[in-house]
Amino acid sequence: MPTTLLEMTNLDVFHHDGTQAIRSLSLALAPCERVAIIGPNGAGKSSLLLAIMNALHFHGSVAIDGVEVARKTADEARSRCGLVFQDADDQLFMPTLLEDVAFGPLNQQVPPADAHKRSHAAIAAVGLAGLENKSAHHLSGGQKRAAAIATVLAMQVKLLLLDEPGANLDVRSRRRLIDLLSSRQEAMLLASHDLDMVGRLCTRVVVLDAGRIVADGPTAEVLENRTLLETHGLAENS
Repeated sequence: MPTTLLEMTNLDVFHHDGTQAIRSLSLALAPCERVAIIGPNGAGKSSLLLAIMNALHFHGSVAIDGVEVARKTADEARSRCGLVFQDADDQLFMPTLLEDVAFGPLNQQVPPADAHKRSHAAIAAVGLAGLENKSAHHLSGGQKRAAAIATVLAMQVKLLLLDEPGANLDVRSRRRLIDLLSSRQEAMLLASHDLDMVGRLCTRVVVLDAGRIVADGPTAEVLENRTLLETHGLAENS
């Protein structure tokens, strides 16, 4: 097994208006590793995830499972990772849940029978079995978040990119989400303000501020560094 699943080197990322979101970032993830990206609003967390998906312009290099992210290889690279948006409504747009989840595999040219088999398995894995023919509009907030994750699981990716997955969830739905993600074997890059969720899910934390990495270490070490968290707007001053 390769020692690196995701590798970013000297990465500069730019918004569509040309402003710079990420500056000279280098970061690597191992297979099955769970890494959190934390930082204040505007730090560049979402921009980093979008750049990995080749959805924002960047300089430097991004490689996923040995595939360099570039215009010619975008589809091959995206087949190895999947982004779960902060707003599940951005991810769910088909008439039924089953069609939403099957959309990705079908776009990967998976034969329809296999795509639907994968989709039923992914829907069951996130606890939504029996809701295949429901519209996403009739799902609760927690169910929508689970459905969005299912759309990525059905693609059988190696890396999950999660943008604020616990945002706006009630206590029960948030707990179910943590249990679901804890049970997965895929590597995860989790952008979140939810430090409790980060502590429960991730073994490593990267602190991002103004587009630069300011800390990178074991979860407990980073989250227990009160001075670091206060300095970068992640905890109130004592």
